[in-house]
Amino acid sequence: MVDLESEVPPLPPRYRFRDLLLGDQGWQNDDRVQVEFYMNENTFKERLKLFFIKNQRSSLRIRLFNFSLKLLSCLLYIIRVLLEKPSQGDEWSHIIWVNRSVPLWGLQVLVALISLFETILLGYLSYKGNIWEQILRIPFILEIINAVPFIISIFWPSLRNLFVPVFLNCWLAKHALENMINDLHRAIQRTQSAMFNQVLILISTLLCLIFTCICGIQHLERIGKKLNLFDSLYFCIVTFSTVGFGDVTPETWSSKLFVVIMICVALVVLPIQFEQMAYLWMERQKSGGNYSRHRAQTEKHVVLCVSSLKIDLLMDFLNEFYAHPRLQDYYVVILCPTEMDVQVRRVLQIPMWSQRVIYLQGSALKDQDLLRAKMDDAEACFILSSRCEVDRTSSDHQTILRAWAVKDFAPKCPLYVQILKPENKFHIKFADHVVCEEEFKYAMLALNCICPATSTLITLLVHTSRGQEGQQSPEQWQKTYGRCSGNEVYHITLEESTFFAEYEGKSFTYASFHAHKKYGVCLIGVRREDNKNILLNPGPRYIMNATDICFYINITKEENSAFKNEDQQKKSNVPRSFYHGPSRLPVHSIIASMGTVAIDLQDTSCRSASGPTLSLPTEGIKEIRRPSIAPVLEVADTSSIQTCDLLSDQSEDETTPDEKMSSNLEYAKGYPPYSPYIGSSPTFCHLLHEKVPFCCLRLDKSCQHNYYEDAKAYGFKNKLIIVAAETAGNGLYNFIVPLRAYYRPKKELNPIVLLLDNPPDMHFLDAICWFPMVYYMVGSIDNLDDLLRCGVTFAANMVVVDKESTMSAEEDYMADAKTIVNVQTLFRLFSSLSIITELTHPANMRFMQFRAKDCYSLALSKLEKKERERGSNLAFMFRLPFAAGRVFSISMLDTLLYQSFVKDYMISITRLLLGLDTTPGSGFLCSMKITEDDLWIRTYARLYQKLCSTTGDVPIGIYRTESQKLTTSESREITSQSQISISVEEWEDTKDCKEHGHHRGNHRNSTSSDQSDHPLLRRKSLQWARRLSRKGPKHSGKTAEKITQQRLNLYRRSERQELAELVKNRMKHLGLSTVGYDEMNDQQSTLSYILINPSPDTRLELNDVVYLIRPDPLAYLPNSEPSRKNSITTAGQDSREETQL
Repeated sequence: MVDLESEVPPLPPRYRFRDLLLGDQGWQNDDRVQVEFYMNENTFKERLKLFFIKNQRSSLRIRLFNFSLKLLSCLLYIIRVLLEKPSQGDEWSHIIWVNRSVPLWGLQVLVALISLFETILLGYLSYKGNIWEQILRIPFILEIINAVPFIISIFWPSLRNLFVPVFLNCWLAKHALENMINDLHRAIQRTQSAMFNQVLILISTLLCLIFTCICGIQHLERIGKKLNLFDSLYFCIVTFSTVGFGDVTPETWSSKLFVVIMICVALVVLPIQFEQMAYLWMERQKSGGNYSRHRAQTEKHVVLCVSSLKIDLLMDFLNEFYAHPRLQDYYVVILCPTEMDVQVRRVLQIPMWSQRVIYLQGSALKDQDLLRAKMDDAEACFILSSRCEVDRTSSDHQTILRAWAVKDFAPKCPLYVQILKPENKFHIKFADHVVCEEEFKYAMLALNCICPATSTLITLLVHTSRGQEGQQSPEQWQKTYGRCSGNEVYHITLEESTFFAEYEGKSFTYASFHAHKKYGVCLIGVRREDNKNILLNPGPRYIMNATDICFYINITKEENSAFKNEDQQKKSNVPRSFYHGPSRLPVHSIIASMGTVAIDLQDTSCRSASGPTLSLPTEGIKEIRRPSIAPVLEVADTSSIQTCDLLSDQSEDETTPDEKMSSNLEYAKGYPPYSPYIGSSPTFCHLLHEKVPFCCLRLDKSCQHNYYEDAKAYGFKNKLIIVAAETAGNGLYNFIVPLRAYYRPKKELNPIVLLLDNPPDMHFLDAICWFPMVYYMVGSIDNLDDLLRCGVTFAANMVVVDKESTMSAEEDYMADAKTIVNVQTLFRLFSSLSIITELTHPANMRFMQFRAKDCYSLALSKLEKKERERGSNLAFMFRLPFAAGRVFSISMLDTLLYQSFVKDYMISITRLLLGLDTTPGSGFLCSMKITEDDLWIRTYARLYQKLCSTTGDVPIGIYRTESQKLTTSESREITSQSQISISVEEWEDTKDCKEHGHHRGNHRNSTSSDQSDHPLLRRKSLQWARRLSRKGPKHSGKTAEKITQQRLNLYRRSERQELAELVKNRMKHLGLSTVGYDEMNDQQSTLSYILINPSPDTRLELNDVVYLIRPDPLAYLPNSEPSRKNSITTAGQDSREETQL
């Protein structure tokens, strides 16, 4: 420390204390030089230029003064003409000399002096080296003509009455007006409409022409008819309007020449002005003009920002936005950088939309365009990404910049943003509502594998519908399916609700069951007044409060409902047959709660692993009376809540100790240690104790840890889930997480195989290596060998994701062409495979599992057209692949963002249903299948009661599969074929008939359609044809059709066999076993559809899949048991998926 201080040099002598007090007096001897900057602006000329030209506000004042001065000179000219007495005679001296009073002359001289001085000064300040450029300017010449004679008359009094064309100052006033408008725009930093400027210039030009003509004709006719100003105005208007009455005409040659010159000038100047105005009008039609400030302050509007506007996107937005009654008075301002499309222009010309939608061509990155759209006064701004671009990351970057620009310009405007890639979400966390396309897409694809048709369920819930689709159809399933599709999610405060007000202080499951039993509404979630988190089915322990916000599924919201049954019941004073007393419980539930009969009360012990069945009573009780169900308790009984099996897999107790120990060592439960992107919601999952080496994640390549090279060699107990994608994007992480969530049973975890066109990067592998049974393979669905290696022959589901590289096609709807053809090939090769596909355009869903000659598909196509003509937004809902959940389009979820403007909770509820967000205490979506042992429940209402009274599950819908009914034409074909067979058998003996049937069966099982291999069949066919030809020409056409149909059936059969042989040969070539390949299983005879919130009296059918919202298993864990918490994270115990009651 001492050394450092010693090294500090002393201060110079001049920095002594006296210098600090008195100042530094030695600067004169210093070599420093003081520099002054911008000395060029201190000159007199620069100061004048700054005041007259550069400074916007002072320049505006100068222009305004100059404009007023020119108008004053024109006004003085008119006063001089009005005060002048009519002259006698026709001498030319009356044109050269005029009578001008001395005061008037003095004013005109003063105006001339000021105008000339200002003109010379501005010319001097704007001088740039070329003096002739300043002198030959038209405004300068006009100024000299109007000002110099008055100044000369000061020194030469005889020239005071000399005529000076002061009326030409109107053109100088027009020039000053144009400059003044430009300075005005610079001063207030805003660009006025170019159309307004051009109209103003046109009007001023017309006024100058008319005023010049009036004054010129009046002056030149001083030696003729001696017209006054009014007569001259009349003559000019009649002449310029091409009417020409002829009552007022010029007499002198000079006035006639002047009229000719003015008409020529008008013919040259006015068309130029009109052409510029027409061009600006066309440009304004393209750009859309402005949304006025007055309208923005008196009317409500929202802004839609898109990079390119397509007709499908526009109609989806308009139909969904204006489906809500309270939005009918809103205006939609579209801000798009591209020119309006022809189809969009036609739609916006429809009166229904032309009065509501305003199209503005502009960029959201320009404050001027945001000002045109009045973004600061908008109720909301929707920013949509362009999903049809190959580079989706670039599209997200554009969306992010638009969101930043809007937030910077209008901080208080609510933002509704659509993003494509999940890794870009954290850039727009400030937005009020964000929908990430890949997050929702992969989550729905994952849930489709374990809860069938989840994508269809979510799509129908987020679409606005009145449930009127399909009501004109003769098919009963279409009527029921269409009516149930009108169910949506609504909200209401408990104390203000008629549905739920009586359940204050009661459990959630009690309120949900009785509200459904009484009103047919399905209560699915609540939110506390002091909490922003929504809880889906918080369970029987949750007690309803008066201030709770209830979320329910119904056809319409409660405010639009009428309750007639209650009034009628009060008038008649007769209780309904199913209910008695204030609690309105069913009769058998009241008897059961009294304990007067032996009923099937749920055992409070842990459930067995016998399967998802609804427990029947004992045989003795079953013979005495029909099964009963325990009532739903108003307040949950702790002893009756089954908590022991919610986080433990009962099957573990049935295994040997060695198996149990190995099982526990294999899996654990916890949060994934690595997330591939910022902003992913942490989810409690099944994990491995140690991450798998990257080499072991490759399915088709052996490594030092294992020697397996195909999916069959692994010997998986459960069927595979295969995902075919182009790249391993971060969205695939959201596909794996729901399938590995902690509440999924460990014994039901399906292996996941990612079939990728391009190898994944290290970051993605680092994220998936902690999940059990997740593999990847580089290959394509175009290659049959790759499909066979990844185990497509024993896969439960094949998920095909639309490829990004095919999205930019010359024709928009062709973006799905490759995906559709590939899926059709898979459908033909593996007919029993469950294929789930994601498409870009919803209109292309009709090509999935396409059958050109299927009569039922053609009937559905006609139904779709009729529904579209009726104005339905869900015309595609009756297509069998969509109804069964085999295909969906992510663009259908755009309505989720639009609905969030009215229902701000819809995005949160959808994320909870899909498992993208996990809120403590909130339930999750799962499903159970109705078996033969469960049919004793009979109705949906009894199932609702059974679930609520035992496990606390809340059912929200049914996925029903039933046999496809044949159409009339198909049934006639089958009948005709049977009749032909009978007629042939009448002509043949019994032995030949048996041989004929035998050889026909052999033909169907053969791999060739050539009839030459079966001579007996060929002989019978010839006999058949001869017999039919004898029946006359009346039935010959029908018979030929019948024969053609039979041949088509035979050809179809042989084609499937040929494909089966192809697949088997490839499997043998690859060394794969052909066992398990079901080549003949075809599912064309069944159809599936969804019933959202069906009526309580809906009958349950075999193989129905019931959608359930199950309570959070972690919500039942006692806080005082740390050992239980440790067992969750380390021991790998499992929750159960089955609903065994």
